Amino acid sequence: MRHRFLHRLLTCAALPAVLLLAACASLPEPPMHGDFVERQVTVDGVAHRYQVFVPGPAAGDGPRPVMLFLHGSGERGDDGRKPTLVGVGPHLRAHADTFPAIAVFPQAPEGSEWRDAADVAMAALDAATREFGGDPDRTWLTGLSMGGYGAWELALAHPGRFAAVVPVCGGITAPAHRPSLYVAAVAGEDDPFAAAAARLVDTPVWIFHGARDDLVLPEQSRRMAAALEAAGARDARYTEFPDANHNSWDPAYATPELWAWLESL
Repeated sequence: MRHRFLHRLLTCAALPAVLLLAACASLPEPPMHGDFVERQVTVDGVAHRYQVFVPGPAAGDGPRPVMLFLHGSGERGDDGRKPTLVGVGPHLRAHADTFPAIAVFPQAPEGSEWRDAADVAMAALDAATREFGGDPDRTWLTGLSMGGYGAWELALAHPGRFAAVVPVCGGITAPAHRPSLYVAAVAGEDDPFAAAAARLVDTPVWIFHGARDDLVLPEQSRRMAAALEAAGARDARYTEFPDANHNSWDPAYATPELWAWLESL
């Protein structure tokens, strides 16, 4: 009788461990895709929210490249989320399991241009690079529309900081409908395009624009591409989509060769 009691007691005691092992065996695998996280950076005493796309383990090991994305006019504000909804953000969500780079999405305040929020963008970039183990020598800079202007602005303000610059439907001089949208770094030059090209001759650049763009005319990018060629740029490319209006960012970021080119740098 005593032996049967002990056997029953030991069997009952073992049940929780068996159930625990069974439960662990049935747990789903951890997600292998990247995701967005919210962060905050303080510049001149003001807090600014921003988002970071952090690659998943399936995207590879080692220090990751870092992409700084500058949004357009419609994504300005202080919510920290809108910059991820247009341009690079949708591309990352569609390729969240394999996209290899950390991507940083700062946000310019309402009513500002990127030259006014350049310190915010750079502070977010530096903070995310440190926190998530990014490779500062492989930092890509891109932006669309207002952010395309911002990409030129930041590239000129921080020579040698970016491994590549990808302006999409941006420009150098102000469009007629928006005199505040221009690249201040070369605004006082006789030929702002030639001046910008001379400073970026050693920086790989790939420009995208829509041939039917009626907000930022394609002449902006055509003149910049010609200036880079005239300056003997090391690696300057220009793609113009014949049927695209201002929204040339969707076909630009859907160009597989763009991502292969960036990863090769």
